[in-house]
Amino acid sequence: MAGTPSQASLLLQKQLKDLAKNPVDGFSAGLVDDSNVFEWQVTIIGPPDTLYDGGYFNAIMTFPQNYPNSPPSVRFTSGMWHPNVYPDGRVCISILHPPGEDPSGYELASERWTPVHTVESIVLSIISMLSSPNDESPANIEAAMPLVSEVIHDFALQKDWREKRDEFKKKVRQCVRRSQEML
Repeated sequence: MAGTPSQASLLLQKQLKDLAKNPVDGFSAGLVDDSNVFEWQVTIIGPPDTLYDGGYFNAIMTFPQNYPNSPPSVRFTSGMWHPNVYPDGRVCISILHPPGEDPSGYELASERWTPVHTVESIVLSIISMLSSPNDESPANIEAAMPLVSEVIHDFALQKDWREKRDEFKKKVRQCVRRSQEML
């Protein structure tokens, strides 16, 4: 049956309709292109009383064809300085990691992706990540640690978060200002 919508596309259409009918504080979401339900544009409002307060951060959420059995990927298209966001904008949080046991042993299977997650629960987890970075398993080590040498450049982000909080705050404020200029 060519042209029949997949289970994944039907589920995503339902989630989009639900979010349009019942918007959630802190973010907005919609399709990048009306012809592709597998790619969403999300705008996350910086959580109040955090360093990201006042910012408007855009991200692309890309869903696999076998959603909800596999997680989407999320990538900020706005500048983002955060220990759990790779330099290229990809978000690294447990619920976006494939289901099952973590081959590295850092995460419990219960912390990883499960098909019960929705666009809403994913974005709310990202908002929570902005409020409470996980510096034990940083994606952007430069935001969590100081620059030690060219070879270990990735350790600078974690050190910024842990030990150079003023420098970290300054870089986040720059991201917030740039996000406001894009409005």
